[in-house]
Amino acid sequence: MQSLTAFYTAGAVGADERGLIAITAVLMLFVFIPVVSLTLFFAWRYRESNAEARYSPKWSHSNLLEVFLWGGPIVIIAILGTLTWISTHRLDPYNSLASENQDPVQVEAIAMDWKWLFVYPQYNVAAVNELAMPVNTPISLHLTSDTVMTAIMIPRMGSQIYAMSGMRTQLHLLPTQTGDFMGKNYQYNGRGFASERFHARSMTDEQFKSWIKKAKASGQRLDEARYAELTKPSQPEGVTYFSPVKPHLLNYVIKQYHTGSPRNRITRTAER
Repeated sequence: MQSLTAFYTAGAVGADERGLIAITAVLMLFVFIPVVSLTLFFAWRYRESNAEARYSPKWSHSNLLEVFLWGGPIVIIAILGTLTWISTHRLDPYNSLASENQDPVQVEAIAMDWKWLFVYPQYNVAAVNELAMPVNTPISLHLTSDTVMTAIMIPRMGSQIYAMSGMRTQLHLLPTQTGDFMGKNYQYNGRGFASERFHARSMTDEQFKSWIKKAKASGQRLDEARYAELTKPSQPEGVTYFSPVKPHLLNYVIKQYHTGSPRNRITRTAER
């Protein structure tokens, strides 16, 4: 079932991507079916025992065959090229999914060894390895990495985007159904790569409000000292909540890679 997650979508972007996969598969059938069918037909029609099959040793050209061999692929490539151009712009991870009367939930995601930290600056809370999202509400993710390059993806939501040290990338999602979905890092980054996963929980508005209250009640302050401990390579079990959170934490992480700070953990690559 894990390999079919792209077809059981739970987000607007994932649904669009599923449609593209279906259209591409149908177009490929226009090549696959004739090729396989004609291969089987020729093998049967021109078998050694069939003396009635016409023998044409000097045959060299057929206009109809040329149109079929060249025209079909050209049309398919033109259609796929057009779809690729349109969908690449429409499904750009940087494109906001917010409407005029609905503001997105802002989330700052920081990749570490080997875990994810999700900060909600609007609510002054944070969580390790848990991304909470109110259903049918746009989610605006701003990402960076406090280690080597990683790639975040929630297969049933669609889209993958890289998180890189010293840089900011963006990803916009729109969950369309409630549930607990798997998210993970898709870029190899060391011995803890296989278990670098997180829970993406899509919930009702009331459940999201309760989740915020639970995070605020954690009593764990995420300041510079606590953050430094959090960045040490580890594979945590369960979810950890923080509140309050150091203001502008994402900018703080990005800035350290531009100032040559001794806390620059990119040098840990050698330890892998």
